[in-house]
Amino acid sequence: MSMTSPRATRRVALGVSYRGTQYKGWQSQPGGGTVQDALESALAAFAVEPVKVLCAGRTDAGVHGINQVVHLDTTLDRAPFSWVRGTNAFLPSDIAVQWAKEVTPDFHARNSAQGRRYAYVLLEAAVRPAIEAGQVGWVFRPLDLAAMEQAAACLIGEHDFSSFRSAQCQSPTPVKELRAIRIRRCVAPVGMAGAYWRFDFEGKAFLHHMIRNIMGCLIAVGTGTQPPSWMRQVLAARNRQVAAPTFSPDGLYFLGPQYDPVWELPTEVPGMAWLPD
Repeated sequence: MSMTSPRATRRVALGVSYRGTQYKGWQSQPGGGTVQDALESALAAFAVEPVKVLCAGRTDAGVHGINQVVHLDTTLDRAPFSWVRGTNAFLPSDIAVQWAKEVTPDFHARNSAQGRRYAYVLLEAAVRPAIEAGQVGWVFRPLDLAAMEQAAACLIGEHDFSSFRSAQCQSPTPVKELRAIRIRRCVAPVGMAGAYWRFDFEGKAFLHHMIRNIMGCLIAVGTGTQPPSWMRQVLAARNRQVAAPTFSPDGLYFLGPQYDPVWELPTEVPGMAWLPD
């Protein structure tokens, strides 16, 4: 009787972009309807075997991913371009694998990440967005850049971010390190009174709804509803009730995790060129 040796297991990392508008967030749910559900279904169809993935950072319903990184373990031996094209053949049009790379077993999409980057795109205009609906946040009052930068400055560093944490947050601690917040008013389209704004956030990890809650407070300061000094009071209170309401998920983009260069994983994908700069 001949014996077949078991096939070697490989770990593959994938970069995934998605528009989160139609999905219930990243994480798989019993009723389906999430980005993870769609991706695992497509991977299973391509690999002709069940496939489970683990992501670098979960995103909420309506939040978009530009370079979400996942890893999977498989016995399938395929070239990187096959993982990209083969999986994309089974994915809906608003999700696409951007790249694939075989990695060593000690790589972990979440635990190997040294940081995470997000961007929030906001339309400042008298009239709500239509073409960009679901892809940008919206404010109809003019924003004060200097006031928002002053308010954001007190958030940089390691703090207890309880005031910006949702009740559903599962993090064991509210203490997180926020490394940078960059705010810029982008060029307004010709003939338009308003403008697009871009808010960039960089940190080691984030609490559930943390960026959207910070955005709500920054908008309150930017529109003059609150002074810049109010942000420090909100942070010190460690109480979600004193902060502004959670801002819309529409304009929030997970730009991707940051890894040690030793892994040689892509940090930029074509979708990043779509964001205003």
